[in-house]
Amino acid sequence: MLNKKTIRDVDYSGKRVLVRVDFNVPLIDGSVGDDTRIRAALPTLNYLLDQGASLVLCSHLGRPKGEPKPEYSLRPVAEHLSALLDRPVSFSVDCIGPAALQAALALNPGDVLLLENTRFHAGETKNDPQVSKELAALGELYVNDAFGSAHRAHASTEGVAHFLPGAAGFLLEKEIQYLGQAIENPAKPFIAILGGAKVSDKIGVIRNLLKRADQVLIGGGMANTFFKAEGYPVGDSLVEDDVLGTARELVQEGGSSLRLPVDVVIAESFEAEAESRIMSVGPVPDGWRIMDIGPESVAIFNKVIRTAGTVVWNGPMGVFEFPGFAKGTFGIAEAVAGCGATTIIGGGDSVAAINQSGLADKISHISTGGGASLEMLEGLELPGVAALEDM
Repeated sequence: MLNKKTIRDVDYSGKRVLVRVDFNVPLIDGSVGDDTRIRAALPTLNYLLDQGASLVLCSHLGRPKGEPKPEYSLRPVAEHLSALLDRPVSFSVDCIGPAALQAALALNPGDVLLLENTRFHAGETKNDPQVSKELAALGELYVNDAFGSAHRAHASTEGVAHFLPGAAGFLLEKEIQYLGQAIENPAKPFIAILGGAKVSDKIGVIRNLLKRADQVLIGGGMANTFFKAEGYPVGDSLVEDDVLGTARELVQEGGSSLRLPVDVVIAESFEAEAESRIMSVGPVPDGWRIMDIGPESVAIFNKVIRTAGTVVWNGPMGVFEFPGFAKGTFGIAEAVAGCGATTIIGGGDSVAAINQSGLADKISHISTGGGASLEMLEGLELPGVAALEDM
């Protein structure tokens, strides 16, 4: 669990607080396309403002590769946040340097300043101590509420906590409690569902979960690599030939607790309207590719999920962006939403899938961080959390 100070443990009255938020949101035509991540930070921001703090907010957006690029500016986010907080949010055209320092020092209690994209400086992703020090100069205390970036040792997530006393915001605390509980002390049976395209991204996660979960259910493109490892030709399906040996080892390690689909939906091409058919797992005809798990697999997985005390789900079961190949993913979404267990959805495409299915309000916890939630499921310590002050 979280053995770090949270914002409940610190007095912020009259203090200038540097808050690392995760405002890495989609921008469409110069305005915020989806504000889920911004809204997720509001409880922390409102709490600090109610305490009489002034706020200096920092975040990255996209991958500008260490130089200013107007399409990655956080300026539209400042306007959007102002509406959500119902108070002015000023904007600094840089996140460090004289302009940022002047803007920060001018704040009064209750004021909010959003800094420009931290990744406009190459030193951010290199965890450059000089960038950390300049960021730290903008606040008297530090709060990290950016779970989605906590797995990266960057200047604004890890480095700055060496120069300012740091505590966890409410969002970071909630993420770590849910995911930590799932890994350390889950209500049993503990069922993990893993999908998405690549096994290589999730080898450590599968290994760790095979030790801890009662069942690990595999779907999505990553299942193809397991099929090929078991000797089935997979046609034109996405497959990772360089990890076939590892996939074989995982099948041996997992024994009966690692469950693969028993049937799949195959298509003649990677297109929404492609001709498709359902087949039992076996040799996929040349020119065809696996696009989803089949109805029998959904039924078997459903049965397992219904027994669960805890469910963690990361990654879709197929190409759910195409309605014709979304049945597997949405079938699993319904099972997870209706199983009555503690249910956790770990970031990325699975969050998009649960939102599209209209079942998000039936899930115990939807994570805001794909990479960070995967690293927690792998049992790794997150640098942005480790750097905060201990209780």
